[in-house]
Amino acid sequence: MPALIIDTDPGVDDAFAIALAALDPHVELLGVTTVYGNVPVEATTRNAQRILALCGAGGVPVAKGAERPLVHPHPHRARYAHGTDGLSGRSDVLPEPLSPIAGIGAVELMVSLLRQADEPVVLAPIGPLTNIALLLAAYPEIKPQIDRIVIMGGAVDGGNVTARAEFNLWSDPEAARRVLTEPGVRCVLVPMDLTYQCAVDVPWLDELAASGPIGAALRELTTDYLDHYTKTLGRPAVVMHDAIAVAEAIWPGTLRTEAFPLDIECGFGPARGALITDRRRRELIAETAPTDTEPVAVALDIASESGFDGLRRRLLGGLAQSR
Repeated sequence: MPALIIDTDPGVDDAFAIALAALDPHVELLGVTTVYGNVPVEATTRNAQRILALCGAGGVPVAKGAERPLVHPHPHRARYAHGTDGLSGRSDVLPEPLSPIAGIGAVELMVSLLRQADEPVVLAPIGPLTNIALLLAAYPEIKPQIDRIVIMGGAVDGGNVTARAEFNLWSDPEAARRVLTEPGVRCVLVPMDLTYQCAVDVPWLDELAASGPIGAALRELTTDYLDHYTKTLGRPAVVMHDAIAVAEAIWPGTLRTEAFPLDIECGFGPARGALITDRRRRELIAETAPTDTEPVAVALDIASESGFDGLRRRLLGGLAQSR
């Protein structure tokens, strides 16, 4: 049974990601930590609590984390996609939290859970990487307790919040660079290029809604999100970015990855927050740009022969079940 900690900024696709893990009887969801991002951290924290309550997982501890990036202020939120409350203005369809917020912060909760775990734990950060950067900087001795870090973020060929940058990495490029170049930590990066290929359409959402009260509530959260992605994609569909990353976290090998040296642009030009993926041949990289950083596994495709259709069906099955 994989043990998992989700670090998140709910967010509609975050809600689906949390539900996917919380509803899977084969996953031990140890905790959920929150960060600013789609909306301020007070809202992301309450959203996380209410999503867990919806899934009957109110006993999973939730801790509030960073309210701003490591160095520079956050330029803006993602209300244009997620609504004013992060959940298309529909957070009131969710039940009230079943348990209070943990009395310690996000980093402290992660450290406590990692130390108590019998086996290394998977971390799934699906928002800005501020909390994870703080964890690795303040507690480097905890790294052996981390099995791998499965990150939703970045864009190899073009961004969504700017021409070059994806929202999560752009929100705190300094933190992203710290995490993705950290020695001794195995990372898997699930970029926007892949998640866009697994958009789900309105019939998929309607089938989820018909599956039961949990599916119906999740479908209710997608109104603003669907409007945004209909404009973005040119067809009525939504992209479940974070659910794809959590799928890889709980079902290892779902995605086909290839290892590349990575960097994050931390300057203040138009490429701030951009993911720099060095796809040259290894021999040329070693000759022209020797580096001590380890290549990072970047998800490029679906590993199964059933492809994206198969993953969509598996996501629907995971979200339609109940504990």
